[in-house]
Amino acid sequence: MTKHQQRVAEVEHFFENKDTVLGFRKLLDCATDTQDMSIYKEAIALTDWKETQNHSIEDLIQKSKDLLAKIEKVQVQEHVSEKSVLQASNIVKSYGNNRFSLGPVSVEIKKGQVYGLVGENGNGKTTLLRILANEISFNEGNLSYSFNQKPKNNYDLRTKLVYIPQRTEKWYGSLKDNLKFVLSNYGVSPEENETRTLMMVARLGLWNYKHLKWSELSSGYKMRFELARILLRKPEILLLDEPLANLDVLAQQVILEDLKSIANSVNHPIALILSSQQLYEVEKISDKVIFLKNGKYKDNSEKETEGESQLIIEIDTNENRERLLEIFKDFSLEKLNFNGGVYVAYFGAETQFHQVISALGNAKAEIVYIRNISSSTRRFFVH
Repeated sequence: MTKHQQRVAEVEHFFENKDTVLGFRKLLDCATDTQDMSIYKEAIALTDWKETQNHSIEDLIQKSKDLLAKIEKVQVQEHVSEKSVLQASNIVKSYGNNRFSLGPVSVEIKKGQVYGLVGENGNGKTTLLRILANEISFNEGNLSYSFNQKPKNNYDLRTKLVYIPQRTEKWYGSLKDNLKFVLSNYGVSPEENETRTLMMVARLGLWNYKHLKWSELSSGYKMRFELARILLRKPEILLLDEPLANLDVLAQQVILEDLKSIANSVNHPIALILSSQQLYEVEKISDKVIFLKNGKYKDNSEKETEGESQLIIEIDTNENRERLLEIFKDFSLEKLNFNGGVYVAYFGAETQFHQVISALGNAKAEIVYIRNISSSTRRFFVH
């Protein structure tokens, strides 16, 4: 089964389970993969019907399945490459004597992969992103890119390699007109421009906002517009600085799922690196999570020398320390720390997570939240 067929089957599964919200977004991804303007037009028409007409879930599912059947028949040119599109080796950036120093940092990413970049404020996330985006210089190390075609000039480089800062610039006119202007700079014909623009508007959930101006959009939709503007240029590497800032929890989950799906496009995958404070949400969709602290680098695949097989559990509970120590007395509890309103318990390798949960349950402990962070980058924050 090809990747295109797998994506189509996934959409079919969503609609069979009446998950029309995620299913429809995935349907638009499959439509985008075809690069077929007739499919695009049908997807646009279906989006307009969905957003403007009263309809039942059954009608939406049937119309979506009809379009999906057409999409499945299209021969999609799949991107196949195991080559890394960005390679950074032992990058170091210094700001003078006794001032902040970043690195050494080594990063290698392929198209279709998503890397999360986490760490407390002031630890070098934005600096690293801007170095990888070739926006600022570095003192030591090597940085190289492997694009489909060598950039002809700096403008061409900025099309393939894109950095979006946390605070985006104001624009004028309507959202749709601005997006059409982007494509007009690449010589796209007026009819195809309209079709591609509306397809991107539909995919990023901007259909009901396409005629609005910058001042009329929330910060979350301004970020979506910025993504639409960039994605129309078909970048090969996309670097996002805090794209989840100012978004509510649900909006964060939606935009991350969208980014993951778009990065995994069948015929135009993107290497995506994004920084965020939302550690757990980012970990769910990332192939690797990079952690920066005081400019030093770790990632979530690394094990620390001390206690490399530890079970580390984060617990939010109303129980006090003495009560937890009593509950865990039969386990190899090595330490119990109190960090930021939650306990972090460190157990030896012989203790299993399910045993700890059972012990807490048998003791009828009041647990608000519990999570195994043994393999999460979160463990670097709580030491």
